[in-house]
Amino acid sequence: MPRRAVFVVIVPIALAIGAAAPSAPPLFSSHELATLQLEAPFADLIEVGRENDEHSVVGTLKPDGGSRQGAAIENVRISLRGHTSRRETECAFPKLKLHFSTPPEGGLFAGVRSVKVGTHCGESAADMLTPRFGRLPNENSPFREAFVYRLLDALQVPTLKARPARITYVQTGGGQQPLVRNAMLLEDDDDARARLGADQEIEPNAFSNAKNEFKPEDTAQIAFAEALIGNYDWCLKFTADDTYRCDARRILWNVMALRGSGRTFPLIYDFDVTGMVAGRHLWFADVYNAAFVSSKSQAEVEVVGQLQRTRALFPREVLDASRARFMERKAEAYRALREAPLDEAGRRRIQEYVDAFYNAIGSDAAFYRPVVTAPNTLSYTTAERTAVVCQDRGAIPLGTAVSDPIATRGSMIQVTLLDTQWNWATPVKCPEIHKGAVWIESSAVGKDFPKTATTTNR
Repeated sequence: MPRRAVFVVIVPIALAIGAAAPSAPPLFSSHELATLQLEAPFADLIEVGRENDEHSVVGTLKPDGGSRQGAAIENVRISLRGHTSRRETECAFPKLKLHFSTPPEGGLFAGVRSVKVGTHCGESAADMLTPRFGRLPNENSPFREAFVYRLLDALQVPTLKARPARITYVQTGGGQQPLVRNAMLLEDDDDARARLGADQEIEPNAFSNAKNEFKPEDTAQIAFAEALIGNYDWCLKFTADDTYRCDARRILWNVMALRGSGRTFPLIYDFDVTGMVAGRHLWFADVYNAAFVSSKSQAEVEVVGQLQRTRALFPREVLDASRARFMERKAEAYRALREAPLDEAGRRRIQEYVDAFYNAIGSDAAFYRPVVTAPNTLSYTTAERTAVVCQDRGAIPLGTAVSDPIATRGSMIQVTLLDTQWNWATPVKCPEIHKGAVWIESSAVGKDFPKTATTTNR
């Protein structure tokens, strides 16, 4: 008989931690489109601010597009923000941050000291990405990223609050036509910490690893969330010897470690190069093989790849609890997708990720798919073991996902491998893994990974 999953209900982090914390300000109490006008010397800001992190200019913000008399907020300090997005080769119009000398007492920005702005970045064609980091530099991007924040919020994954906006940028002194573009308003880090009841952020150089700092269910929650949205621009050192997409320089990347109410928990952010936002990843063919799934969908492969990675990190009770937690809010995820203002191509691509995610976690059969379970398993170019595939990379890591057999010859099966551990990732060149199929021992493949409690206790 098929094994029936036992799901453990865990109280969501945001509710457990933030019960007595401040609520979000009016700005983030709605997902309706906010219409603004921002007047400032943008040419000076962008030219000088690219090289000088401390540079800022003073401007005027008019909520409701400046249509209401007396609604203007004067002396707003405006600076550039971001890391790679500040580069001229990435964004012609970089991300912004607005600072209020005194928090407005009323209106849309009541109680807000500062707010981040996710801009349109550039004016590229619909699907053209920046060549270095794979951003989508046009005004489809901010609404898609605002949706990602909304989706995670609906799923009760700790992140920042966001709201889609339509901003008219007016160059001080005239001489240029106002620029009207889609944008995203994003909660400031300090406001998020207060809202979630955190009184401290652990700096990356003081952070050890997730196993020591976080509860397993909290870590699993964000690993599942990153898989859902197709995000690879993040890093969290899971254990002391974990090197997956992390190194000594980046133990935490686009992940905050927050401490409050007697616990430490993660918060994820910065999603402008996720699959849901950019639509695709330039590096895909150097890491994954689209033939792993019958649909050949890159979105599906990315989701399955990161989800299968979690099987090498967490015990079954944590995995099943995480699956249950996301399944319980499946309806909220799809409702958010229906209601969000998105370009149609973006909506279709995002739904690909959402569908792939819920299909992959919805049953034991889908989630606990075949993987390599035997140590020291090698892959070969032929059933006769003529040559080891990419021999310098060693054995296939435990937990590497395996497709259904393409062919069988004696004890050998021909399969497509999904590089869940990034063992053959760029700059490694391994065409047999990235583009083809390999031969392995059939006895090296199983579904009981991580092992069930009954198997472990025998």
